[in-house]
Amino acid sequence: MSAPAEPSTHARYGEIALRSGRIEIAAKPALLLSGEVHYFRLRRDEWAGRLAQAKDAGLDTIASYIPWIWHESPDGELDLSGRTCPERDLAAFVDLCGSLGLRFLARPGPFVMAELKNEGIPDRIYREYPDARPTGWDGGPARTEDLDYHHPGFLAEAERWLGAAFDILAPRQSPDGPVVGVQLDNEVGMLAWVSNTPHHTEGATATLAFHHEHGLGSRDDFARYLQRLESFARERGIAVPLLVNVHGTGGGRGTTFPIGISQLAPAYRGRAGLLAGSDYYLGELTVQNVADLYLCNAILACVNGPDQPASSLEFEVGTGDYGDNLDALSSPESGVNKTLLTLGQGNRLINYYLLTGGRNPVVESDRNDGIPRIAFTGERHGFAAPIDPEGRKTPAFDALADLIGEVRTYEPILAAGRQLTDELGYAFVADHYLSEYVEPAATARREQVDDLERHRGFGARDALGRAIVLGGYHVDAVDLQALADPDSAWAAGTTVPAAPRTIVLSTPRTLGPKVQQWLVDHVRGGGNLLLTGMLPDRDHDGTPCTILADAFGLSSAGVRVDRRDESGPYWPTITGSGSFGIDADLRVSSAQLLQAPDGAEVLLREAGSGLPCAMQVQLGAGSVIFLGCDLPAAHLDSWRDLFSRLDVRPRVGIDADRPGLVTVPVTSEHGNLLIVVNVAPYPITALISVDEQEVQPSTTFPARGHALLPF
Repeated sequence: MSAPAEPSTHARYGEIALRSGRIEIAAKPALLLSGEVHYFRLRRDEWAGRLAQAKDAGLDTIASYIPWIWHESPDGELDLSGRTCPERDLAAFVDLCGSLGLRFLARPGPFVMAELKNEGIPDRIYREYPDARPTGWDGGPARTEDLDYHHPGFLAEAERWLGAAFDILAPRQSPDGPVVGVQLDNEVGMLAWVSNTPHHTEGATATLAFHHEHGLGSRDDFARYLQRLESFARERGIAVPLLVNVHGTGGGRGTTFPIGISQLAPAYRGRAGLLAGSDYYLGELTVQNVADLYLCNAILACVNGPDQPASSLEFEVGTGDYGDNLDALSSPESGVNKTLLTLGQGNRLINYYLLTGGRNPVVESDRNDGIPRIAFTGERHGFAAPIDPEGRKTPAFDALADLIGEVRTYEPILAAGRQLTDELGYAFVADHYLSEYVEPAATARREQVDDLERHRGFGARDALGRAIVLGGYHVDAVDLQALADPDSAWAAGTTVPAAPRTIVLSTPRTLGPKVQQWLVDHVRGGGNLLLTGMLPDRDHDGTPCTILADAFGLSSAGVRVDRRDESGPYWPTITGSGSFGIDADLRVSSAQLLQAPDGAEVLLREAGSGLPCAMQVQLGAGSVIFLGCDLPAAHLDSWRDLFSRLDVRPRVGIDADRPGLVTVPVTSEHGNLLIVVNVAPYPITALISVDEQEVQPSTTFPARGHALLPF
């Protein structure tokens, strides 16, 4: 058994640093490609074999949760040395990683999730601190294992636990040891969100103002908690980068992922030595969700400080059959394509979750909950991993190994490069994602959230997001709130880069006054705006706010929606107008009808009313297109027409016989690389150019295939 604070003696690893959006090891840009291996779900004599398999795949780093619930006995005694069980010897596992030339990312919680009981918190904490459990809107206990992060008893116990873990990790840090990062807690705020059980609902009302202020307060609570853990880690000698895991994907989609960014960005943005990572579960990568991945990567990066690189702390890999029931099977190529797009967009660390399965150990407990083990998944765990619980490689393993071999060839470009983008910015409005809580009796709030969920971000029916990504455009996200209010709590900690000339924003009726005014000033000063969704008419607290509509001379003439009620069905349909043509009348799910101001060019009309639902208006030196309907994404030529009207043309030319190719051009001092993936279930023949220079002659890309093309 290893002494808990005994330093390891393996070779020097090089200092790790975060600089200029890169991860540097010994002052050289590097990619960290990691696999999650849960030592506590393997026998100690299995550790070396699973780590060897990780090396065989080409990985350089191992990550693992370090569960408090595993290392504490029912009486509160901690064991991290293997005194009570050899698989509790944390130092031995970290040292074994080091002896094999593998770095280590530590994830000690206190919450870890990972399908563990109590999300990884010992039973004792709930028993001794019952008042740490949040209460719901009705005053009843939370339906999850959530705890009040600021409860004094919980904080004291959490710091006792973390202190014991840090005593093992601190002597084993880079540059002389394998530990290159330590994660602070896990998915902070997720349990409150998914259960609609916010912390501290005293004095709650059904008003929009209460919900908005409470959302802002929750952001602040999460930031103060994570920054307390940050300070505690530094005080206890942790000097390597500290990591924050950002949650939010679900059901194979990323449309809700920005909620996690909205909740957690103030905790880490611009803070030296902190690194945020995504938590991606998207299943098979298809035309349905490829824009989710691309735009979520862009949003995650746009709230970082200049030194903070993007990363992914849980990057889905494997079969996707998480229920061990053949509910789903993802192709091996899916993990490959998701990795390539994510690296191309500047992620410098990817932790593949879960790399290997194992078995949930039996734990001592006073309760009979049907499973005498540490987790609620039964005995076997990690059914979908590239290495199954018995240690057998699945097809996903071979695909991963081949991928990493390709990535290593171009690592100098991918570790230091940046994406080449068009003169187009994708607008992110953080407060559009303060939608996680709804008081059950708050009808107006429910209506507001429905509108937010429908029209924010990727646009109604996700048409905007798909038109950007499958239309061949390359964008950075633009943090509109930080630009509009640089002195706000949201913007604290970093200086936001200037916006490109053309901004695209999908918005519901709710849009704050400072953002509205910034957009007006941007257009008046020579910028362009493609605005889609609803005509904004109120602030987040419900106060009327029509700054943007008034400046552009736009006013609502009502909304037509797809419906069937006592008056019969109605199917909104759009038709082209003037010089903007569509190849046929198109059914849409809704249309924001408009009164056309003098001088406006009407682009689309809603057929049933004959009224405009899309128009272009000049203001000062700039131009705005308002698209008040979900123009179907499959009509990419019509979307390209809209962008070209605002002087936006893609730098990457894709002359293809059908849609489905997605590209990311990467430039660096070491050369340029064009990443091409086919997310379609059929082959695509295409000729590809960058800045009008041919990169690839007419080539057929196989279904779910990819290519890495230097240029």
